[in-house]
Amino acid sequence: MNENYYNMPQPPQSAQKPQSAQPPQSAQEPQSAQEPLPQRAPLEPKPFLPKKGNYRGLIVYQKAECIYDITFYFAHQYLNQKDRTIDQMVQAARSGKQNIAEGAAAAATSTETELKLTNVARASMQELLTDYEDYLRTRHLAQWSLDDPRTKQTQTFCSNHTASADYMKDIDQRSDETIANIAITLIHQFDKMMESLIKHLEKDFTEKGGIREQMTAARLGYRNEQKARITELEAENSRLRQQVARLEALLKEKGGAL
Repeated sequence: MNENYYNMPQPPQSAQKPQSAQPPQSAQEPQSAQEPLPQRAPLEPKPFLPKKGNYRGLIVYQKAECIYDITFYFAHQYLNQKDRTIDQMVQAARSGKQNIAEGAAAAATSTETELKLTNVARASMQELLTDYEDYLRTRHLAQWSLDDPRTKQTQTFCSNHTASADYMKDIDQRSDETIANIAITLIHQFDKMMESLIKHLEKDFTEKGGIREQMTAARLGYRNEQKARITELEAENSRLRQQVARLEALLKEKGGAL
């Protein structure tokens, strides 16, 4: 149609043909035929890999980092430089921290690997715990009991602080006994968190399976969506054919002219 149609001069009112009466509703074009076709988004596979890997945001990782920094200072400050325990303690603390990071990175593709590395991190910290306990025992220093007010104070502080700087501040003014007990408290809290994390991972693995199961579920889900879309389009096509048939019948009834 000419785009200037609405700007063309119209004939005088008297010369215009009288408008024909509108056909009854039953003879009009079906209302559904006038409606635009629904817009559908392209059917795309849904991502099935979990968004993981932000290990630095995990409180348990932050505690592991605090334990590592304290241990690095403690081992080099209070142990004989020829003592192999220095490397053992530092490596155990590092393993606890690094395996959490590696487990979080592997989580997107392998729950089994994440579980394995998380268990390694927990075991490494248990090894470190015995080193601190051995240090206190062999030097006749006190490992604070659970009823000791210092223990309760330390537990409260460790529960509310996950930044390494909070522990390293003025650490040179604390005794080796105090530092060791702070580290022991942190390791116990770390262990409880790891226990909960491992239970969660085991439950998640049991319910969702590993990467192979998730890949299969994603593939089957996409196929089912495709089948549902095809069924929907076939129903819509059938409805449009019926509308065309009604319009053709209406056109034939009016002698080929609307």
